[in-house]
Amino acid sequence: MALTTASIADELEAANKVGDPVADQLVAELIDNREIDGVNALFRTIGSLKPDQDLPTLPKRLAEFLEKAAAPPPEWSDADATAAEGFFAHHHGEASMLQGTVGLIGTYLSPTGAFTLRSTGRLGGVDGPGRRLSQSSRLFVDMGNKGALRDGTLAADVTKVRLVHASVRQLHKKSGVWDYARWGEPVSQKYTTGAAFVFSTQILQAMKNLGLEVSREDANGFLCAWHYVNHYLGTQQEWLVPKNADEAERLWNHERDREWQKSDDGVFMTHQAIEFYRKFLPPGVHDAFVAMIRTALTDPYADLAGLKRSVLDLAGQPLAAGHGLVSGVGGGLLGGAAKSTVGVNPYKEILGIASKAFNQAERYALTHDQDDQPQMHQELDDNR
Repeated sequence: MALTTASIADELEAANKVGDPVADQLVAELIDNREIDGVNALFRTIGSLKPDQDLPTLPKRLAEFLEKAAAPPPEWSDADATAAEGFFAHHHGEASMLQGTVGLIGTYLSPTGAFTLRSTGRLGGVDGPGRRLSQSSRLFVDMGNKGALRDGTLAADVTKVRLVHASVRQLHKKSGVWDYARWGEPVSQKYTTGAAFVFSTQILQAMKNLGLEVSREDANGFLCAWHYVNHYLGTQQEWLVPKNADEAERLWNHERDREWQKSDDGVFMTHQAIEFYRKFLPPGVHDAFVAMIRTALTDPYADLAGLKRSVLDLAGQPLAAGHGLVSGVGGGLLGGAAKSTVGVNPYKEILGIASKAFNQAERYALTHDQDDQPQMHQELDDNR
């Protein structure tokens, strides 16, 4: 069974009530036995999750879980991996940056998702943006690395995130304050599939909004990559994001306005993320950076996220005028002369600047406090 526009509302309602029973059982035992810190340390020794590959010496329960988790998605083929590699060969840098900015903000537009992240100490605290980026950056970068979908390295990264999600579910359950009737299951199957749509279909739409051309073949390849990731997050087969870009877009367009809403948590998280990126941008570029994100999201969704409009709001101005604003008059943001706007993508310059800033933010996130691996939580308010 697969998601269709006729069944998606009912399917998502069902998915919202389901966690990840196998991972949840393992992590519940780890938390009860206070073994989380030890397993987090072991994460650094698990670099690949290729079937039939010898794993490092691990506790029996964890080794058995990882052995089963290594199985590829049903009906996964070499052609799917090749298609995904084709997308990243052409768009890896831009896609990674947009996933780490537009994509993360998109996940905050789910009120349940934003509430879950904000209420999970280390991810919603003062240093939340850096920690959230560190949890995601390895995935965004590694999924485009040569051989990542074949050698088990991406599967290992994603499976670690799967266990992080399980720790969030278990700790919310133990807290006794999670409103299951209102929110469903914390980090439910609906949430993981919704995030896969945001980081795939929504990013393809963002690229189109910014004038970046992506072939249909490459778009299908990007969906193949996220189908693969969605599987390793522990999502059941019937709720996996489809491998066809047109089908995924129809489903996403059908449900997005029902799922994306303005919330205080979402606005807070978006503001936190935008301010985090500010320190990595050159002087004078921040407004253009926000304008680029607004354009990528489009105004209605940017407004839901609480992104401020400004005189550099490229989304509300002709493209030619927009390019003049980004390049600047009499020197430009990068110190060069103002450029001709004829036949030029007005977002190209700010995309380049943003990609460089994102690379710096990634390096910071992956090295700050040596937090370069997904890390489970022993306590809900774990702010170590």
